[in-house]
Amino acid sequence: MLLSICYGRSNWTGKSSFVNSVESVLRGRIVVRAPADAISGTSYTKKYTTYKIQKDPARFYSFIFNDIMGFEQNTNSGVCVEDVKLALSGHVTEGYQFTPEHQLTESDQGYNSSPTLEDSVHVLAQYLYLLSYSFRLAASDMGIPQMAILTKVDEACPEVKKDINNVYKSMYLKQQVDEFSMLLGIPPNCIFLVKNYESEINTNDAIDTLTLIALRQMINFGEDFLNYL
Repeated sequence: MLLSICYGRSNWTGKSSFVNSVESVLRGRIVVRAPADAISGTSYTKKYTTYKIQKDPARFYSFIFNDIMGFEQNTNSGVCVEDVKLALSGHVTEGYQFTPEHQLTESDQGYNSSPTLEDSVHVLAQYLYLLSYSFRLAASDMGIPQMAILTKVDEACPEVKKDINNVYKSMYLKQQVDEFSMLLGIPPNCIFLVKNYESEINTNDAIDTLTLIALRQMINFGEDFLNYL
């Protein structure tokens, strides 16, 4: 199952950190495998990268994350919208380096001319404030389930900063989810609140729970998509 993660520029982003957080939860220790940048404010991911997570020495978990360059609202530094559409349909090869000024074409080395079902995306997870509506429509046209993840919840709400268990008690965060739902056209039950592991040196049950809730729904959505093909 291929889970693609994209985002638009905002204070809520953290898609590469989410990959690290998922692996940290599943392995029971802090893992930093996907490069993340907390300084530049722009997308740190430049290449189309897949991440498999080891379940045991002989097996991987049945899902794969595809990390893609961010969609930078009102800048020339983010991924081309058309490249995201190509990624959704499996036309972008592993390791392709995105170039904001150049859209991937059939003549480029990074173009997969014969994508299989395993190459295409089964769930689109969006880490964003403002997202290009056009590639949301492309995902809808392909029947790809969509969800949104709001990160850095502890920085957004003082109650949550005091106690991460207050996430779903916070009226402010509930209001943010409702506003994002209206903005994106995604139902509130498809929008998830997450705190990524960034400064912690040990895993935490409350942070793990938020991550696993989002991951479980990603997998559920992906399974539903594949079952009804």
